[in-house]
Amino acid sequence: MKITILTIFPEMFCDFIREPVIARALSRRIVELETVDIRSFAGGSFRHIDDDSYGGGAGMVLRCGPVLEALEAVRTASSYVAVMSPAGYRYTQDQAHRFARLSHLILICGHYEGLDERIVNHADGVFTIGDYVLTGGELPAKVVCDSVIRLLPGVLRAEATVEESFENGILEYPQYTKPSDWKGEKVPEVLLSGDHERIRAWREQEALRITRERRPDLLV
Repeated sequence: MKITILTIFPEMFCDFIREPVIARALSRRIVELETVDIRSFAGGSFRHIDDDSYGGGAGMVLRCGPVLEALEAVRTASSYVAVMSPAGYRYTQDQAHRFARLSHLILICGHYEGLDERIVNHADGVFTIGDYVLTGGELPAKVVCDSVIRLLPGVLRAEATVEESFENGILEYPQYTKPSDWKGEKVPEVLLSGDHERIRAWREQEALRITRERRPDLLV
């Protein structure tokens, strides 16, 4: 799989590609990750990539010209183009699985007040990682990359992603490790019993309890 990130701040991904899971996927050539500097497609000595919004309003808007020229330079017939924007559809684990099946994913990072809507006309989807606004699309792009890359075969053990939150429509059950007694706070007895059927039933009940408490919307 190949992931291409269109951004005006490619340096924001320098540390990201050195994170253990990402670095492992890159070293094994399971994924190819490239960043493309939108500024290099802006004309003039000042590399002008933003401007005032037509109709007035605060903040600067990312111009469509440099972004679409950058997109044209990397897009192929098999590419899927996603714009990272707070005005997008909510990004979910199901979407991460869909992205993980692609051969080429292009992520466009908005910035400033936003981006020219004509850019969206050339994309296949617009996504947000939550109901809040960030300075730019670089952090959401990292989130998408991480969530997708960890699902690719050979990056993690196959069983590592089976019972995680959202994989079965609910949140994951509680996890515990040593010591079994921390200053009077004890690990539930059932987890020390060795009875796998009791443990399975307990985890199922606890997953449902936590989902009801924290994300009841998932049970609707």
